[in-house]
Amino acid sequence: MARSTPTLLLAALLALGGWSSGALAEEGLTGQVGLGIGYQPHDPSGSRYDTVPVPYLDLDWGDVSLSGDDGLTWDAFKDNGFTAGPFINYLPGRNSDGDLRGLRNVPDMGEIGGYVQYSPADFWRVFVQLGSAVGGGNGQGGLLGKVGGELGYPLGMGIIGSSNLSAHFADARQTRTFFGVTAEEAQASGIGQYKPGGGMQNFTLTQNFAIPLGGNWSLMTSASWIRLVGNAADSSIVRERGDKSQGEVQTAISYKF
Repeated sequence: MARSTPTLLLAALLALGGWSSGALAEEGLTGQVGLGIGYQPHDPSGSRYDTVPVPYLDLDWGDVSLSGDDGLTWDAFKDNGFTAGPFINYLPGRNSDGDLRGLRNVPDMGEIGGYVQYSPADFWRVFVQLGSAVGGGNGQGGLLGKVGGELGYPLGMGIIGSSNLSAHFADARQTRTFFGVTAEEAQASGIGQYKPGGGMQNFTLTQNFAIPLGGNWSLMTSASWIRLVGNAADSSIVRERGDKSQGEVQTAISYKF
């Protein structure tokens, strides 16, 4: 299932020219849109959990795709199951209140980069992404990467399942954005000072189910387990206020056109 994406992105897409779903299909845009709810970590350290509205997006327009997981992608190169091209995605920030009071806020950012994917059949793929976070505050942002694979399979009665395993890494600057604590922040927050380096940040295992509801409607569900590793897991924020093992669940009603 697509992960949380800004509601503004969905609204802007559906507002283009005031198109209906039928008009979008006539223009060559196909896929699914919907709205649901998610229960997920407030920030990468897992300091607390939030219940948030979750737009669901899985759209294709020729070689251009938009999803909550991968953002906006363009298959600039396609050959024998291999695709490659640029992408733009959304990175949620952090409001440093509650147990994180005294740390810097991290604004929502964008991620711009490129990907390579191998998918000889619709039901499985392996992929690599590398991007740079843009739009952060002073000293925030950096390089991010993801390597993973996904397998889809039928479960009977029209139900489709898929499993996704991915490894995420970041450079020192990006790791410090969410997991570092400066001397000033340590004094203000009571959390121990910490200056992490880069490397592997987490492993994420996600299980999705698409359950038909009749007509073009489906119930989309997702559950994820996130395990912090390396410098991220060793962060004083995680040790004192967060959790190395985190969970996330989402569900949405989607319409296919």
